[in-house]
Amino acid sequence: MQQPDQSPALPTVSARIRQRLQASQTRFHANDNIAAHIEEGELDELLDEVSQRMQAVLDSLVIDTASDHNTQDTARRVAKMYLREVFGGRYTAPPPVTEFPNIAQLNELMIIGPLTVRSACSHHLCPIMGKVWIGVMPNPHSNLIGLSKYARLAGWIMNRPQIQEEAVVQLAQLLQEKMQPDGLAVIMEAEHFCMHWRGVKDDDALMVNSVMHGAFLKDAALRREFLSLIKR
Repeated sequence: MQQPDQSPALPTVSARIRQRLQASQTRFHANDNIAAHIEEGELDELLDEVSQRMQAVLDSLVIDTASDHNTQDTARRVAKMYLREVFGGRYTAPPPVTEFPNIAQLNELMIIGPLTVRSACSHHLCPIMGKVWIGVMPNPHSNLIGLSKYARLAGWIMNRPQIQEEAVVQLAQLLQEKMQPDGLAVIMEAEHFCMHWRGVKDDDALMVNSVMHGAFLKDAALRREFLSLIKR
């Protein structure tokens, strides 16, 4: 009589990635980037794994995906949306950003925005849709970056399960490291669909918060100038 195969099951790709993160004592919270710990080809494996688990969620919701033509491929579509779009900032390396020396020695306020940003609340995975304004007070030694790169960096940070308060801090830290300006300000205004769809179901509520570094903290006149200009 043939004995059943007793070989141990291979760990899932998510388990392998988790083991690497834990071995290197790297944090992997919802809004952390873990791209450095994902090997070539593993994102495709992860897509297959998430698709299977999303199918299990649909089954537990008692949705007949076998005969419902609208949901037959929903599990894979949702998995692809999470990994490659909505949460893509967790799984991809930062976008390349060319930095330029401040040859003209610019030392006046620069404002970038409003940049449209999209994220997801890490409490309910509901959409967060909003705008970001960035104020920069360069110095002769600051690095400058191309205008489109602000949008790319903002998207990379925001495309993760987030809470807005932490997202603006992460974005400000990233820009501060890349540019080293005398002052940096980030303001975000957003709608939270966890307020619209559930709970209090308030359609008008917005959240606005800011992070100020350097000159924007010390110079009240500069801060007022920035705030008055973005209101226009």
